[in-house]
Amino acid sequence: MALTDFDLVLFGGSGDLSMRKLLPAMYARDVANDLPQTARIICVGRNDIAQEEFLQTVESTAKPHVKKLVEEGWAKFVKRIVYVSLNATDASTYGALVEALRNDDKITRVYYLATPPHLFAQICDNLASAGLATANSRVVLEKPLGRDLESAKQINAEVGKVFAESQIYRIDHYLGKETVQNLLALRFGNILFEPLWRREWISDVQITIAEKIGVGNRMGYYDTSGALRDMLQNHLLQLLCIVAMEPPTSIAPDAVRDAKLQVLRSLKRFTPTTLAQNIVRGQYRAGHVDGKAVPSYRDEPDAPQQSRTETFVAIKAEIDTWRWAGVPFYLRTGKRMADGLAEIVVRFKQIPHSIFNQPTSSFQPNSLVIRLQPDEGLSLNLMAKTPGDSMRLKQAELELDFREQFKTPRMDAYERLLLDVLRGQLTLFMRGDELEAAWEWVEPILDHWDQEDSVPIPYSAGTWGPAAASALIGRDGLQWREEALPED
Repeated sequence: MALTDFDLVLFGGSGDLSMRKLLPAMYARDVANDLPQTARIICVGRNDIAQEEFLQTVESTAKPHVKKLVEEGWAKFVKRIVYVSLNATDASTYGALVEALRNDDKITRVYYLATPPHLFAQICDNLASAGLATANSRVVLEKPLGRDLESAKQINAEVGKVFAESQIYRIDHYLGKETVQNLLALRFGNILFEPLWRREWISDVQITIAEKIGVGNRMGYYDTSGALRDMLQNHLLQLLCIVAMEPPTSIAPDAVRDAKLQVLRSLKRFTPTTLAQNIVRGQYRAGHVDGKAVPSYRDEPDAPQQSRTETFVAIKAEIDTWRWAGVPFYLRTGKRMADGLAEIVVRFKQIPHSIFNQPTSSFQPNSLVIRLQPDEGLSLNLMAKTPGDSMRLKQAELELDFREQFKTPRMDAYERLLLDVLRGQLTLFMRGDELEAAWEWVEPILDHWDQEDSVPIPYSAGTWGPAAASALIGRDGLQWREEALPED
């Protein structure tokens, strides 16, 4: 679907996200000839600098993040960029943005709020006061979308005063990944798995987002957030929804989002007892990652010495529906882990009886592994006969590497999501009631931690987290995938 002419306004236009992700993503779509010839990118910032000086910043800060740079294409792209200086919290300065925008109702206006969430309401109010919140405009909200249920509801209500729900795009870049959409294709474009996609055949589901990196320069944000707010409440729960949702009636935005909402509302609520049993929180200590010594979280720059912020969380979740009752969903995320990866593992039940001269316990259960990063792809693990004259079975993989299978260039998640915003396609964006349902499930965990005044369990950097996370899944007679992999 071809794009119509647009003005993309980036609030926080000189910030890290714009320079590292948004501008390189728009450049990539420009050189792919996806952008209308007259489309523009308006970067909004507080610094009172000239257009030329801002473009020098773009040259030195955004350009290094561009993949497959073509100088001629870059020179063409930067001509689209317009810099506007204004104070996002001061309505009287929005005249500069009014002058910069083209006065044409046929042009789509997209306001991307790459700002702290406490500015969302004020920016939207100021856009409305300046007459810029038109029927043909859209607003994109970057995470974090609140830090609890109350603040999430407040954001929804305040932004909703200015923009209709159909104009609001709550972005989660994990939903823009190729593999996530291929999970939709796998489930609903093939008949093979649907009869098996239920409690009778599936043993457990594991969803892991592990990072080798530490907090870096995000300490000011991260120490007031933690792994639960930063990763699990949004990314992991969205992945869980796509794995577990019932088949929607179509790929239309509200059909898909209705199905995801049903999953969130079906998640079993925690009690004080089950909270203690089914959740592990940890914080990394000094260790080694890729053979290099790395400091403890509390020794990172600007870290509070007695911080109780979790850098790791593992949760056993259950979904109270006919399809999934009794199937554990293990969610895990952490920093300074042994490897950097994001994957979904759907493990099927063990065979009931071995007809071979080896015990059932020697068989690895069939599993479907959906890799989101670092290499996007799918693998189906099956038992197969080893070469030779003896009837010995060993695990083998059927591999689908998207890069090898499809030779077309891959889109970055932000490229895809920005295109969807510009096209008015809401399927891959959270609806307001989804956001609130996710916080309703997560908030009792946060409250419990506050009331108990609990301390995260230490784990060494470069490992897979606290031993308690292995015990969490081990109580059900299961293992995390990396622990269950057979030795060569």
